[in-house]
Amino acid sequence: MNMPLSTDALTQPESETGIHQRQEMTLPTPRELNQQLPLDETIRCQVRSHRDAVRRILRGEDSRTLIVVGPCSIHDEVAALEYGEKLKALSDAVSDRFLIVMRAYLEKPRTTVGWKGLLYDPERTGSGDLREGLVRSRRLLLNLARIGLPLATEALSPLVMDYLGDLVTWTAIGARTTESQVHREMVSGLPMPTGFKNGTDGSIGVAVNAMKSAAHAHHHLGLSASGAPAMITTPGNPDTHLVLRGGRGITNYDADSIRSAVRTLVDSGLSSAIMVDCSHDNACKVAERQADIAREVMAEHEGGLHQVRGLMLESFLEPGRQDDGADLLYGCSITDPCLGWEQTEALIRSL
Repeated sequence: MNMPLSTDALTQPESETGIHQRQEMTLPTPRELNQQLPLDETIRCQVRSHRDAVRRILRGEDSRTLIVVGPCSIHDEVAALEYGEKLKALSDAVSDRFLIVMRAYLEKPRTTVGWKGLLYDPERTGSGDLREGLVRSRRLLLNLARIGLPLATEALSPLVMDYLGDLVTWTAIGARTTESQVHREMVSGLPMPTGFKNGTDGSIGVAVNAMKSAAHAHHHLGLSASGAPAMITTPGNPDTHLVLRGGRGITNYDADSIRSAVRTLVDSGLSSAIMVDCSHDNACKVAERQADIAREVMAEHEGGLHQVRGLMLESFLEPGRQDDGADLLYGCSITDPCLGWEQTEALIRSL
């Protein structure tokens, strides 16, 4: 599905730019992709029902705990679907205590450079192919939704939500982008609950400000469904919450950190619902630590910290991580290290 580079690429005069020339590849509009890979009414109603279920948990109207769990980022659609089948069976078995949402992360934020995710570079060649990536990403989400799973992703590029957002139950705004005005404006118009992660330094101030901003209406630049530049007017999103993920040697899943965060949220007039990301800096990038953190956080919840409404875990079929290459271990992450499936199932059942 490779498309030729546009011959009308915008460039600067040669005398100003030398060899630095921007190139363009024409992509389908959101409407075109959604018509090519449409939602049927069953899936549409399922997504709406899943979003409502997440809202009830975040608002304290449902005593279950939300668990967002799955690969750090998906690089293999076949393995992701196998994982999804296993997760659906586990979800059904523990549905009286937990609402399980599968991480279906298609964009990978990078501190410098690296593979940016299935959406951008589905064959991992380094050349990129957004046209194929958009199609494969939407097809994967559709297939996972047909299994019956609620789906979660991280909204890295605001434009992507126009292509995929109708399939997403819950969205995260990452530590690197929580401070971004563009992402706060986007969340203001999203129809699903959204978690803002604390900043990369471990502080929650930027996330608190993001929640305040996203709750308000905005006018911002965007694209219409037909792909034309448009002024987007958003109503404000009342269903945002804080995600604690630690930062720069700081962990913030302990009871004192959670109580402090709750006080700040309440004093700011915001939802006090908190999700703890058991990976990333809270686990110091050691996947196995996620299990101990999850158990500690659930014990804090049972001990009276009922504002803890959710957990996030990174998990795949095989434990650990591997470097990308020709001879990959099936079902093992190529980005951050993950718990394996047996560890994941045992952990969730033990909680």
